Amino acid sequence: MEAGAAGCRGPGLALCGALMAASGGSRFLASRYQEPSVDDLFMYDCITAGKNSQEDRGQDGQPAVKTSDDILAFAFSSSGGYFALTDDNKRLILFRTKPCWECLSVRSVVRRCTSLIITAAEDKILVADKSGDVYSYSITEPQKAGKIELGHLSLLLDVALSPDDQYILTADRDEKIRVSLTRAPHNIISFCLGHREFVSRIFVIPNYPDLMLSASGDCTLRLWEYKSGKEVHCCHLNSLNKTEAIKNDKKYAVSRIAYCCQGNYIAILCDCIPTVYIFQFDAATQLLNYRHQISLKHKGWDIAFEETGGLWILQEDKEASLLLYRPVDEHWQPVADDKGLMKMSKYLHDNWTMFEGSVETESCYSSLYKASFDNMAIYLQKKEERLQQQQKKRKELQHESNKQTKKIRTRESY
Repeated sequence: MEAGAAGCRGPGLALCGALMAASGGSRFLASRYQEPSVDDLFMYDCITAGKNSQEDRGQDGQPAVKTSDDILAFAFSSSGGYFALTDDNKRLILFRTKPCWECLSVRSVVRRCTSLIITAAEDKILVADKSGDVYSYSITEPQKAGKIELGHLSLLLDVALSPDDQYILTADRDEKIRVSLTRAPHNIISFCLGHREFVSRIFVIPNYPDLMLSASGDCTLRLWEYKSGKEVHCCHLNSLNKTEAIKNDKKYAVSRIAYCCQGNYIAILCDCIPTVYIFQFDAATQLLNYRHQISLKHKGWDIAFEETGGLWILQEDKEASLLLYRPVDEHWQPVADDKGLMKMSKYLHDNWTMFEGSVETESCYSSLYKASFDNMAIYLQKKEERLQQQQKKRKELQHESNKQTKKIRTRESY
């Protein structure tokens, strides 16, 4: 089960039990996809959230920058009873989903957020932002302001929790994964170090709660014993499809990780690459075994597992925006006659305008890569420029000296 979608701005997909939610632009829609005969579509547009009390200035006191209302991150709670999202207008919006959808609160956040997660106890929402901070917001007191929990010196890209809420894990642009105690976040338990680029995704495996998956712009998927910071296994994604690796300059930024407890399957979606990679975790050997890849005709936006093992794919195609795959004899096969798929596909097709602003957009991860510098080349270039300037000055001085000599000789001749 995939609890939510977060991170770089763009369309998202989330499943929890019988519920499915899909977002695009400032809107999201949700429905009980496992009840295909019931028309229970719920839609929400963040534009309707209205102007918050911090319209002119944010909570940090700085002048507010004109923004959109696009959804940046969202997640279901573990039971599916709550749903939370943050938007580009620095709002945190909380919903109750049972017995019917209801907006409980609209609160201001300090900075634009990159990721959020709801605790297993369903009492708090943890929000990671672009300034490197994590704030907690109460669910039981839905109007209460946020409380800062921890901070990094770098932009945070993802936040995760252990299944028992004892540990909070944060991933940043500067290659670090930090593990802290949730009850005392200043108490850092470990660092998981090894990635060589920004860490785009982290995920604690629910049925193996001492293990964590991480993915990065360095083209790797890694398995960790996160409490000790020990790396258990590393998969190099650019070795799976060398043609795509060359075409995309070997930059496999993983935009989504989805996991299914039934079969220990892991699905990986890379930014701007129309392929879903399927791995399977072997608990006995603690290895991530590559099993299959699903080639898409269009760019994949998001992926999510249902509890029974079906893999849902949201892609950039109005006529087939949703795909459903299930494993058959260790091969993942498309399912076309699923009534839940037909129901949700119709909802998305009828509301395709919510996705139009995300069609054919460029990678949102390209700006996160470290800039590479050839120091020797720069040194030699600057040295050559200095030599040319010195040579030019010598010529100018020589020319001036010749002019002065010529003037003196002219005067002496008179």
